[in-house]
Amino acid sequence: MLDIKNLTIIMNKDSRELVADLSFTVNAGDKAAMIGEEGNGKSTVLKLIYSPQSVEPYCTWTGEIVTNNAVIGYLEQEMDPSDGNLSVYQYFCKYISDNDYDYSAHIKTFSELGIEPGLYYEDRPVNTLSGGEKVKIRLARILMRSPDLLLLDEPTNDLDIDTVMWLESFISECKLPILYVSHDETLLENTANKIIHLEQLRKKTRPRCTVQKTDYRSYVEARTRKFLHQEQVARSEREEYNEKMDRWRQIYSKVEHRQNTISRADPSGGRLLKKKIHSMKSMKARFEREKESFTEFPEAEEAILVSFGDDINLPASKRILDMQIDELKSGDGGRILARNVSLSVVGPERVGIIGANGSGKTTLLRIIAQELLKRTDINAAYMPQNYGDLLDPCQTPVSLLAKDGSREEITKARTFLGSMKYTHEEMTSDISDLSGGQKAKLLFLSMILRGCNVLILDEPTRNFSPLSNPVIRKVLVDYKGAIISVSHDRKFLSEVCDKVYRLTPNGLVLQDDF
Repeated sequence: MLDIKNLTIIMNKDSRELVADLSFTVNAGDKAAMIGEEGNGKSTVLKLIYSPQSVEPYCTWTGEIVTNNAVIGYLEQEMDPSDGNLSVYQYFCKYISDNDYDYSAHIKTFSELGIEPGLYYEDRPVNTLSGGEKVKIRLARILMRSPDLLLLDEPTNDLDIDTVMWLESFISECKLPILYVSHDETLLENTANKIIHLEQLRKKTRPRCTVQKTDYRSYVEARTRKFLHQEQVARSEREEYNEKMDRWRQIYSKVEHRQNTISRADPSGGRLLKKKIHSMKSMKARFEREKESFTEFPEAEEAILVSFGDDINLPASKRILDMQIDELKSGDGGRILARNVSLSVVGPERVGIIGANGSGKTTLLRIIAQELLKRTDINAAYMPQNYGDLLDPCQTPVSLLAKDGSREEITKARTFLGSMKYTHEEMTSDISDLSGGQKAKLLFLSMILRGCNVLILDEPTRNFSPLSNPVIRKVLVDYKGAIISVSHDRKFLSEVCDKVYRLTPNGLVLQDDF
């Protein structure tokens, strides 16, 4: 159905190879997951397959993309901003003509997605929907066109846990070929049967592509075992070589000393020593030839996030939050989303909040942020879902972190960014040019440099790769401050959070299982 042959993508801005000689196929029944660190070209590959013209402004490509005239359903990461002002009905009319509309498909798709069928006809503007509702209507629009091939770019973004679990079932049971990018490790573990791994090695100067017909967990485990074995062999070869060279140097030194001190009266002994010297030099040359064939140490693009300082500390009795909201209303103040919402956080607790899409989780977190950010007895930071709420797109990462613009602050900012594998171009380019994951890392780095002891995080792992997320979770597990977060990431909730609450119309309910 989809055949990619020798695809190479080069960035116009800096002539950097983003992808090199990538070849893979996606056939019926394939659930091909494309993974890799932030900014490695995953979204670009999907865009290129769907619409080659869409990537022309920022990259050039060579190779062959064979789709056999398939109808492609493409779920991009972000909704077209111009669609936000349309009503829901206008949105569907924009993408589905009367000739393509099928009422039975409409009812079936909406039912499977957990959407009220009547939403199709609503006059409510799309930009008033919750993030999850927006993802659902975009999925519905794609599925109603009966595609032959699905391209999904971060489909779990903004979905509640119940809908993510539906999406898992949908991907697993779907007969269509699917190529998707996801940061959700649990979803990958439960759905993927082919892995396409894009990496950028040697400070993002050499791309590497790995394609394997296997599930995600097996791929990661096999990759880890392979690299561990390769490292052990490489280390063993070098240790053995060093031992040989140490013995060689000892023997050679003795022979050389004897040659320098031998008496001229012993010409026979001198000739024997010359032969020995020649033999020792031949031995060294053989060792050097063996060295050229040594096993290389494994190259891997490792995810890195600087840790929070050990000086961050909150007393166990410190009251961080004691909130009571009689009526939690929607952002426009028009609807009551929940009543009697109460939440207490004491000391370095880690609280996770889950709930259905549109239940008011983000609205609640904004209220919490407004209260905690103005406090002077704590050092709080807020990470919203929409990074544009905090980040100036025309600012550079260096200028964001180096607040006073001093040479010392700039050097410090560059050092920290470099340690997290930002290239010089990424450090000095506009933030708008960064990927979602790079922006998220930038926000984390800002919180780390500020020494924040209370973090208010709205979907903190939503833009990180599945290979980065274990690193992010480890940093937050080791963090000694308080965390109040909204998340649908099941691994994040189970590993990082001490308590998980579900936001319901009747308030927050403590969950034993989610």
